[in-house]
Amino acid sequence: MAIELGIDTFGDVTQDADGTPLSQAQVLRNVVEQGVLADQVGLDAIGVGEHHRDDFAVSAPEVVLAAIAARTEHIRLGSAVTVLSSDDPIRVFERFSTLDAISGGRAEVTVGRGSFVESFGLFGFDLDQYEVLFEEKLDLFTHLLAGGPVTWSGTTRPPLTDQHVYPPIERGSLRTWVGVGGSPESVVRAARYGLPLMLAIIGGDPVRFQPFVELYHRALTELGTGPGLVGQHSPGHIADTDDEALEQVWPHYRTYVGRLGRERGWPPPTRASFEEAAGPDGALYVGSPTTVAKKILRSARVLGLDRFDLKISQGALPHEHTMRAIELYGTVVAPRVRAALAHDAPAV
Repeated sequence: MAIELGIDTFGDVTQDADGTPLSQAQVLRNVVEQGVLADQVGLDAIGVGEHHRDDFAVSAPEVVLAAIAARTEHIRLGSAVTVLSSDDPIRVFERFSTLDAISGGRAEVTVGRGSFVESFGLFGFDLDQYEVLFEEKLDLFTHLLAGGPVTWSGTTRPPLTDQHVYPPIERGSLRTWVGVGGSPESVVRAARYGLPLMLAIIGGDPVRFQPFVELYHRALTELGTGPGLVGQHSPGHIADTDDEALEQVWPHYRTYVGRLGRERGWPPPTRASFEEAAGPDGALYVGSPTTVAKKILRSARVLGLDRFDLKISQGALPHEHTMRAIELYGTVVAPRVRAALAHDAPAV
């Protein structure tokens, strides 16, 4: 069993060693350095998320990815996610096909509705059309993926007739994941278009997503749309020891999740709930290389993963801690996971 191992980042606005927030410009430069390091230590992919908020620096993932592309050789370059509902599918395709060209075929994209809604008002879209916007724009995007002239019609934009879009993908197709947070309808939609499934597992036991994976493969078989790929995106952090990792992340996790909780009506996080999420059955992949390798291996085997992406930026966690986490992930965790899966052995 082979698996791709990558990192995701939202470009969280981080702090320096004295606790002072960095500028968003500096955060963006740091994200590029993180991508370069990920390539150097042998990780397979980096995904850069799109947000339009003060606590995340990345609003244009493709530009950041292009900067990473210019300084790397092997790593795949994608989004985590592109909010397709509030974007133009043609422009999304053009931007990623351009990235694919300049990177020598390393671009991919993860499309989704996003877990934040700021982009809807910012770009003039009605939240009452939340479902139809994504459904129609994904449908148009799949037409673009097929290559050649596009003929398409819907209710959210003018129709297209034999329209060419440039630049075309030079070789093969643009790998396009569909980000799913746990809706059966979203799982079936991905299968209907024959697109890879990226499960955003940010809470609870990842094993509980096994029925969604089974539904996805069953739908692929019934629809005859292909074998499919399954990936997992989950937050985490790696340090030399479990205690060090927990202590580095906890104050930033408390602040970050606390803010989300106030926005969404969640209870504030406690140290106990944090440690439970970082435990063997939780969706927070925080710990030493051994701990994180074991957790990734568990998910890979139970869910049959083709890809695992560790969301490495955790709130205001300083850049140097994230760089160390990437180093440990690539040099220690990834080799252990790959070897264990290749030989059907436990991670050590």
